[in-house]
Amino acid sequence: MWSDSRVRDLAEIAVSIATEAAHLVHTTRPTAITAVDTKTTSTDVVTAADKAAEELIRDRLAELRPGDAVLGEEAGGTPGPGITWVVDPIDGTVNYLYGYPWYAISIAAQVDGVSVAGAVVEPESGRTWWAAQGEGAWLNNTRLSVSTPADLSVALLATGFSYSAPRRRAQATAIAKVLGKVRDIRRSGSAALDLCAVAAGWVDAYCERGLSRWDWAAGALIAAEAGAHIELPGEAVGLGVDAIYAVTPTIAAPLRVALMDAGMGSF
Repeated sequence: MWSDSRVRDLAEIAVSIATEAAHLVHTTRPTAITAVDTKTTSTDVVTAADKAAEELIRDRLAELRPGDAVLGEEAGGTPGPGITWVVDPIDGTVNYLYGYPWYAISIAAQVDGVSVAGAVVEPESGRTWWAAQGEGAWLNNTRLSVSTPADLSVALLATGFSYSAPRRRAQATAIAKVLGKVRDIRRSGSAALDLCAVAAGWVDAYCERGLSRWDWAAGALIAAEAGAHIELPGEAVGLGVDAIYAVTPTIAAPLRVALMDAGMGSF
């Protein structure tokens, strides 16, 4: 583990830059959504604001942390031997495109693939989620702690769906089988904010497949520092090699069984 002061410094940088990028995407939205491209499918969109925000983030990191590597959703990159900044300039771009306010800027500092500091900033609300390894997780100035549901039947589960229509149908089939075993399901469209919601106790668990590192790098640290049980892609046994599983410890075991029985790991 890095020293407390070093991870706090990295977290402060992440918060500062994400806040600046949040202002950019918020103020430029009216024109940014008129320039929209697609990536993996026709529903996987990228706006001018995604590209501009990542450029801003890279410029600021070059000023404040020269020599660090950057891995971003839009411009790519390669992890370095020291700190690598993992950047999602807009997590929830479809929400951003439609004017649905559940989207965020996500920035994390990783060492050897492990997040040590991170921030998730919501442009519409101004909420700032952040964490530093060993220092807890925070929403603005309020320390976060996960929920403690008594059993699976009263658990609120967040999830998400693929841009691929066939895979989305398979995911929906699995989630439908879980629905009768939990309180309810939530699907927001932003993995980073779903992980933050676990940290705040707004939902009790989050499971999704097919995410990229920039989707979860900051949010997973925030959830973990709030007390969540976290399994990253490659670790979530039985849920799929590309699954991420974030859950309050009181229901971690029975929810895993329910998800496995529903076929979450089979597609």
